[in-house]
Amino acid sequence: MMSSIARRDFLLSAAALAGAAATNTFTCVEIASAAPIEVPTVDKLSIQVLVDSSYDLFFRPKKINGVAVAPAARSADFRKSLHNEWGLSLWLESQGGGNQRTLMLDYGYTPEVLLNNMALIGVDPSKLDALIVSHGHYDHFGGLNGFLDKFRDKLPAEVRLYAGGEDNFCHRVNPTPAQGQFSDFGTLDRRQLAAQKVTTVLCATPTVIAGHAFTTGKITRRSSERVLPNTLVEFGIKDGLGCSVGHYLPAEMDGKIVADEHIHEHATCFNVKDLGLVVISSCGHVGIVNSVKQAQEVSGIQKVHAIVGGFHLGPAPKDYLTQVVGEIKALNPDVVVPMHCSGLNFVQEASAQMSDRVVVTTTGSRLTFGL
Repeated sequence: MMSSIARRDFLLSAAALAGAAATNTFTCVEIASAAPIEVPTVDKLSIQVLVDSSYDLFFRPKKINGVAVAPAARSADFRKSLHNEWGLSLWLESQGGGNQRTLMLDYGYTPEVLLNNMALIGVDPSKLDALIVSHGHYDHFGGLNGFLDKFRDKLPAEVRLYAGGEDNFCHRVNPTPAQGQFSDFGTLDRRQLAAQKVTTVLCATPTVIAGHAFTTGKITRRSSERVLPNTLVEFGIKDGLGCSVGHYLPAEMDGKIVADEHIHEHATCFNVKDLGLVVISSCGHVGIVNSVKQAQEVSGIQKVHAIVGGFHLGPAPKDYLTQVVGEIKALNPDVVVPMHCSGLNFVQEASAQMSDRVVVTTTGSRLTFGL
């Protein structure tokens, strides 16, 4: 049964979205249920790194604390190579209950790199059950439209894109040396998604995806972590592009450009049988410790098997980094798998504090959890 508060929030959200649709702002939008979720269990999970910022030709298979990691096979055509860029895209395959599910989490910075790597790695878009976007930064959704242009006809007719909430669709900008002037950093455009007949599901509350994965919903800020420098965000909708502040921010925020707090960033998680949670944080702007604790709270599962993805600690000062790595260590994960924006400084600090648990990957790597 939905609580009165949850029902009120749901109705406010629905009213705001209905109003936007009536003015032709966007269509094909659903809101995830506010009811508590029943967290599924999978027997096995694999994560293939489609896009990351580096490729190591000499990467060798290894196994750490039960987690196997292997490089992608080399192309039969020596003229073709995996490409790297600032961004992240992950291919998630899980097995459980006699079923296999395939999800795609984030889409890198450009379609050219994403499509090149998908072809060389050999993943099959026709197997996809659902799409997920972690947050509203271009280096995580920049390849999405190109991906849909090429593969939409291979995806389920009613395919859904699970986004953390309305904030994911806000316009992002970067400051410039000129006072009051900004450089564009893009906007995830629901009009284009609607044109591709992709339904967007706003998941500000925890949501089960394809019966195997679950998302954290909006992440509570409960640790000592803070949002480190990144973009600025512009609230509001212009010509159908942007985000509606009506149901999650005061009306006076409409049209403002402010520091980006990533209100609706979410993490994607799996509960692997006999091992515990695998928490995937594509960028972790709201804090990787906060993200893991949110996954523990909404699932009721305390054991953390793996913390994976971008942790946005590259710009972290030394004392803050040392503190956060200590808090990660206190979560007692079996492995920590830094990618993307985690930073070489994080790898060094994590290796110093918990060297036997750090798993470094490369573009094309495949991680396997369970069985």
